[in-house]
Amino acid sequence: MDKKRALINIDYTNDFVAADGALTCGDPGQAIEQRIVDLTKEFVANQEWVVFAIDLHHEGDTLHPETKLFPPHNIEGTPGRQLYGALEDVYQDNKHSDNVYWMDKTRYSAFAGTDLELQLRARGITELHLVGVCTDICVLHTAVDAYNKGFGVVIHEDAVASFDPEGHAWALRHFKGSLGAEIQGG
Repeated sequence: MDKKRALINIDYTNDFVAADGALTCGDPGQAIEQRIVDLTKEFVANQEWVVFAIDLHHEGDTLHPETKLFPPHNIEGTPGRQLYGALEDVYQDNKHSDNVYWMDKTRYSAFAGTDLELQLRARGITELHLVGVCTDICVLHTAVDAYNKGFGVVIHEDAVASFDPEGHAWALRHFKGSLGAEIQGG
């Protein structure tokens, strides 16, 4: 049986990637831009489903658990929440396509409190390709949930990054050793 694939772009925004981002990965995040753009274009061109799972926070929200962990980031309506670099252009050029889906998320996992699983099941998708930031936070939590829900997981090592090099390396080992994920592009 052929696998139906989807690409999940996770949090590749100005606040997480730009040099002046509120919670930036910096150089490691910027270094993967072209690979993320290329993968996104490939999936769009192949009429495969592309999801932009993007962190959403509200100004002054004191109840969100991340408030105690991180500075304010990806605040609704700010430039920090826009996609970083050329990925923003790819999104703008394709946002009206039937196979491109923007999804706000408010927790680390793209599955937590969203309709992602319903959307994937409705399309018969069985394999998720994950790219974005941070490898050891939002990419990791999305991968764990995908595994627990029975999806095949592919991590593009050359298209994920973190501000924590040790966390990044640990997460890559965890994806393969504990989730049975396929690691590509290393």
